[in-house]
Amino acid sequence: MNVHNREIEPSPGREDAERALELLRLWATRATEDELATVDPGLAALVPGHPASAYPVFSRAYPHGFEADAAYKATMPDLQNGPASLIRGSMRPIQHVGISNFRLPIRFHSRDNGDLTLETSVTGTVSLEAEKKGINMSRIMRSFYAHAERTFSFEVIEAALDSYKADLESFDARIMMRFSFPMKVRSLRSGLEGFQYYDFALELVETRGVARKIMHMDYVYSSTCPCSLELSEHARRERGQLATPHSQRSVARISVVLDPAAGCLWFEDLIEICQSAVPTETQVMVKREDEQAFAELNAAHPIFVEDAARLFCEALERDPRIGDFRVIASHQESLHSHDAVSVLTEGPTFAAESLDPKLFATLIHHG
Repeated sequence: MNVHNREIEPSPGREDAERALELLRLWATRATEDELATVDPGLAALVPGHPASAYPVFSRAYPHGFEADAAYKATMPDLQNGPASLIRGSMRPIQHVGISNFRLPIRFHSRDNGDLTLETSVTGTVSLEAEKKGINMSRIMRSFYAHAERTFSFEVIEAALDSYKADLESFDARIMMRFSFPMKVRSLRSGLEGFQYYDFALELVETRGVARKIMHMDYVYSSTCPCSLELSEHARRERGQLATPHSQRSVARISVVLDPAAGCLWFEDLIEICQSAVPTETQVMVKREDEQAFAELNAAHPIFVEDAARLFCEALERDPRIGDFRVIASHQESLHSHDAVSVLTEGPTFAAESLDPKLFATLIHHG
């Protein structure tokens, strides 16, 4: 009886692999893209000049009918909510992290013109504990949008802040809303009227369970130098020499902590406080008689930058609705190639030994 043993296939060696590779290369140089993808997309790396890639060929058509259901979303990575082992750098708490300058139309109450819808830039931040990797930034926007259809007051801002603070499991939080507030003003003598626009910001800061409501406003005015005014008059009086004092566009940034128990401080109220302190506000509608009146008004109220800070301070101190405050004034001089600046604060809220290096550069009025 003949017994036939099954042939045992020998293990391929290096020479066998090299011959097979040479054959694959020869075939790959002649194959089409579709043939390469069908057999194995990795074969494309064998074609001279073809970008090497170990990835399969992906669809380039947008999947309009695809829906991300709960099961699919559960498979998606979420690095921001990952373990503390993913933290890079020092494992330290972060005082504020969030988003800045997302914009949307918001309705605000005004004292004189009812509700106004204004384009608003929103900044929202929360505190982050040391052992947490990060936050999902979009949650701040989603929480804010849940309140965006309401007419905004500090109470609504507080509700929005509480929403995203709870959603992100954070202790401290902040919302700031910036917008340009229109107010109709009358010219000095001609009786014409036009809209003046004031840069406002409403800020709600909650730290260690204590909330502070803060209003910021930029007030733009003209400042005539008292020294230059006197020297000009001296030249006229002593030598009959015509001379003009120098004056310049100036900006004061007024920041006040509000005391709600003392009553509502309207946007118009803060504007009028500034107008009473420094009445040389820049004008909107001007005819010849208005321009002459403005020159007379500046001559009646010449001020150094130190005077401006103290005059604003005096007016703010008189209003019981205002607690801590800060006045930053910048006189962008027409005489010197530099600006004259001053900072005056009341209370601990704005007290600071250091200033933002670019703080004064932001006090520029863009007409």
